[in-house]
Amino acid sequence: MEITEDRLTFSFPDDQGQASKYDDWSFYRNQLTNAFGSSKAMDIIWVDKQQTWLIEIKDYRTDRRTKPMDLGEELALKVRDTLAGLVAARCNANDAGERQFATTALKKKRFRVVLHLEQPRKHSKLFPRAIDPSKVKLKLKQWLKAIDAHPSVVDQHSLTPSMEWSVKG
Repeated sequence: MEITEDRLTFSFPDDQGQASKYDDWSFYRNQLTNAFGSSKAMDIIWVDKQQTWLIEIKDYRTDRRTKPMDLGEELALKVRDTLAGLVAARCNANDAGERQFATTALKKKRFRVVLHLEQPRKHSKLFPRAIDPSKVKLKLKQWLKAIDAHPSVVDQHSLTPSMEWSVKG
């Protein structure tokens, strides 16, 4: 199964679980955001045999980050809103597939949070490596310790073995 977000393509093994582009769900777009005025969403949810992965994708190789909010705080809000959205979708999603996916995701005993962060490989004045992954990871540990005490900040070259997917782009 492949999911494309901007210039990155994530490939998930079909025999190891289920993946979904959560921020494209009709429940999120049509029901949840209307109910609260605004709601944040993680990009991808991957449910493997043991856990549910919440994956946010940020690609700053060609465009700089312009949001004033701290990246760690932004991600923490997205995790919170996505988990609340999964609980609501389990009961109230109009789409049966989304309702079933939410049910499956919430049955897992562990949630993992991943920030997939692409930055220029080489530092330049035009496209500097403005975000220090270790600092973002520290912020995520502080904000998300009740959900995932060991969140990950990776790029397509630093995926860990427990991350069964691959990324190209």
